[in-house]
Amino acid sequence: MTIEHPSSFAPSVPDRVAVIVANTGATLTYGRLEARSNQVAHALRARGLGVGDHVAVLVDNRAEYFEIIWGAMRSGLFVTPINWHLAADEAKYIVTDCGATALIASAECAHLADDAGGARIALGGEVDGFESYEDVLAAQPATPVADECEGNWMFYSSGTTGRPKGIKPLVAGQPLGAPTAFTGMVAGLYGGSESTRYLSPAPLYHAAPSGWSTAVHRLGGTVVIMPRFDAIEFLDAIERYAVTHAQVVPTHLVRLLKLPESDRNRFDLSSLEKLVHAAAPCPPDVKRAAIEWLGPIVYEYYSGSEGVGFCAIGPEEWLAHPGSVGRSLLAPVHIVDDDGNEVPARTEGQVWFETTSSFEYHGDPEKTAAAFDHRGWGCLGDMGWVDDEDYLYLTDRISNMIISGGVNIYPREVEDALIGHPGVTDVAVIGVADDDMGEAVRAIVQPAASPADPDAFARELIEFCRDRIAHYKCPRTVRFVDELPRLPTGKIARRLLPPELSDSAK
Repeated sequence: MTIEHPSSFAPSVPDRVAVIVANTGATLTYGRLEARSNQVAHALRARGLGVGDHVAVLVDNRAEYFEIIWGAMRSGLFVTPINWHLAADEAKYIVTDCGATALIASAECAHLADDAGGARIALGGEVDGFESYEDVLAAQPATPVADECEGNWMFYSSGTTGRPKGIKPLVAGQPLGAPTAFTGMVAGLYGGSESTRYLSPAPLYHAAPSGWSTAVHRLGGTVVIMPRFDAIEFLDAIERYAVTHAQVVPTHLVRLLKLPESDRNRFDLSSLEKLVHAAAPCPPDVKRAAIEWLGPIVYEYYSGSEGVGFCAIGPEEWLAHPGSVGRSLLAPVHIVDDDGNEVPARTEGQVWFETTSSFEYHGDPEKTAAAFDHRGWGCLGDMGWVDDEDYLYLTDRISNMIISGGVNIYPREVEDALIGHPGVTDVAVIGVADDDMGEAVRAIVQPAASPADPDAFARELIEFCRDRIAHYKCPRTVRFVDELPRLPTGKIARRLLPPELSDSAK
């Protein structure tokens, strides 16, 4: 059996670079990753964590993140990376809810969960109540633990509309280096290999960046990480580090495309073989513009941390099926109505997948049960339709739907129209109470510059939208904000929108 694990490269190519921090050029080699991850594994065992236990990781984008992740993973643990953009109460909730008996945090983030129970270890500086990461590792051997085996992720949902939920797979303790589906995807679909140089501009606490990065390590490639996304720095990193693969979200594409053409064209991007986007729907005009700029190297996939369903589409396919997220590669996709009955092609409904994947929403059996139907099909909560060739098109999240005058309106379609206006940096569309229609469409806009006449600009945006989609779908009102609460995954955190924006009187 082929071993898919970074430890298989440490003996033969110990000086090969596993991680590069883009802004500083700091590196972590496979040899050092092997030694340090073994020390992490021993440290966790010494603090009582055995196969199937949980560790929480509250660490910003730095090379040590991978020492910790690989140390925990080779200990057979469930690993929960925590969003360091959360408020303290939100971070503490996840540490407690996931059942972590150890927390490893960077000094800059430790205050978010400084009263967590269990073992607490901090890196990058001294923190009251935390052991020193360097001191802890120095006391441990650099050889593997005797019972090493594969752990697994336990990511938490984004929590865009409420409390995030842990997505717990039912498998841990597999033999070290056992093949993983994510590694198979990176290698099989996107050509990942030992020569891959993968650039991650997003926070590593999200499923896709961590999944891609660890898959590249299992294949022996190099991961380049950015502390945060900046459009110019992203292009510079591709040129500087000869990046071959990058994975982004649509928000990144929007910001790249809004750069002046002179900035977009002054970098040598010839090393880039594939730019893959996922995590949130991409406006078709944005996708088309990205392909026109970069060439036929823009790929897309649609899935979820739950492991239910997987669709993918390449650039040539997308140009033939614009707006699609691809065809299902694992098992058939089904579009059903509110009663669970399948509907014909080109008819909108709820998206369900046949699946053999097993998971549970940690501590929430009701939500787990709702994710599957009586046939065993799984749902990620999306609406969509398929064409006559079984290409899937998403319309929106079920929970985002606006019902105005008895008609269903999906915010995504309106947002896709408005983001094309040059004066719009970001936009979210919501429904607000309306005495006549039940709900009315409202656009919350982050303008590129403060409008001299907000009322006139609002009217301009409404007319811009009406030129592109049906009038009844277009906003009746527009409100302006300095910045929208968008997660690094590209999703709008609707729960963080100021409540006055939803007030029908304002």
